Amino acid sequence: MSFEELRRATAELSPPFAVVDLGALHANATGMARRAGGKPIRLASKSLRCRPLIEQVLRMPGFSGVLAFTLPEALWLARTADEAVGDILVGYPCADPAPLRALAADERAAARVTIMIDSLEHLDLLDSVLRADGPVVRVCLDLDASLRLLGGRVHLGMRRSPLHRPDAAAELARAVVARPRLRLVGVMSYEGQIAGVGDAQPGSPLTRSALRLVQRTSARELRRRRAAAVRSVQDVTPLEFVNGGGTGSLEVTSAEPAITELGAGSGIYTPALFDHYRAFRPLPAAYFALDVVRRPAPRHVTVLGGGWTASGPAGTDRLPVPVWPAGLRMLAREGAGEVQTPLVGDAADSLRLGDRVWFRHAKAGELCERVDRLHLVEEGRIMDIVPTYRGEGHAFL
Repeated sequence: MSFEELRRATAELSPPFAVVDLGALHANATGMARRAGGKPIRLASKSLRCRPLIEQVLRMPGFSGVLAFTLPEALWLARTADEAVGDILVGYPCADPAPLRALAADERAAARVTIMIDSLEHLDLLDSVLRADGPVVRVCLDLDASLRLLGGRVHLGMRRSPLHRPDAAAELARAVVARPRLRLVGVMSYEGQIAGVGDAQPGSPLTRSALRLVQRTSARELRRRRAAAVRSVQDVTPLEFVNGGGTGSLEVTSAEPAITELGAGSGIYTPALFDHYRAFRPLPAAYFALDVVRRPAPRHVTVLGGGWTASGPAGTDRLPVPVWPAGLRMLAREGAGEVQTPLVGDAADSLRLGDRVWFRHAKAGELCERVDRLHLVEEGRIMDIVPTYRGEGHAFL
C-alpha cells in the first residue's frame, strides 16, 4: 500500500500506533518460502511478537513450527495458540526452575515443546529440577556457528554456544541419551554473521568486499563443520530435525544437505536493518506513526516521542527511520528522543501541527515492545486489530 492509503485508512487513530501492511507481509512470507528451496521455515516468534500473525503466517505454504525465544512463551503458545502453530522449539536455554517444572509436569506441552541446551551444566540443572516420573522432555543441541580463525584468537559471529566442535557435540549427545527423562531430537545453529548482516551495506566498497569475503569463508567452513557435527550426533541417536539459517541466509543454508529446516522471521516485517542484501528485496510491512508537535525552525519539525531504538551495538543503524513524508532525517546530535524527536528536511515545511510522520523500526519484533496492538491494513482499510505480546502475553514472557 502507498503511504497515502495508509494515512487514509488510519485517519481516525491517535498516535503513537503501529500498522502492518498485510499485502506486503504475505508477499514477504511467499518470497521467504521460495528462497528456502522447499525446506520448511520454522517461524521465529521474536520477530513477530503477535500471536494472531504468527498463526496466520504458519497457515501459509512453506512454514512449519515456531522458534520461540523463552520457555514461558513456548508454554503459553502451546496452551493458547491454534493448531497452525505446530511444534515449538525454544531457541535459547532456560535456567529458571519454575517453567522447567511446568514443562515436565504437562504431558501435552512436553510432547510439543523442545528446549535448548549446549552444555553439561544445562543437563545438571535439568537433573536438579526433573522428578523421576513424568513425561520425557525433548531437547535440542545448540551448535556454535561462529567463524574462529588463528586458533580461536579471531572470533567472527555471535557468542551463543560453547559447543563448537563435532566431537564436543557427540559427547554432549551421549550425555543426553544417558538420562532417561530426556530425549535428544534436534540440532540447531544460527549463523548470525551471515544471516543477520546485509552484504550490500552503504559506505566503503572495500568494507563491503571484506564483509562478503568473510561471509563466504564462514559459509564454507560452517557447511563442513555442521555436516560433521550432525553425523557425529546421529551416530549416537537419530534426529528429528536439523535447524539453521535466518532471513538473510535462506538460500545458502537451505542448500546444505545436513539442514532439514530453516529458522527465520524478520523478513516477514522487513525492518530497516534488512534493507541491505543483494540476494533479495523484501517489502517493508510494519510501520509506526507519530504526531508533529513543534515547528522549531524552517525545514525542521519535532514529533512527540520516537526513541524506539533497537537492541544491539549502539549506532545510528539502531534508530528508527523516518520514511514518510520522504526526505526527513534525524539530527545527528539528538537522534531519536524519549519525549521528542526533531527531524529536518525540505518536507518539514509542508507539515503542520498534528500531521503524522511514519517510521520503520530498525528491528522486527521489537516494535511490538512499544505498542499493545497492531492495526492490520489491506485494500485501503483496517481489516483487524490484533494484540501484540505486550497486549496479551507479557505476563508469560
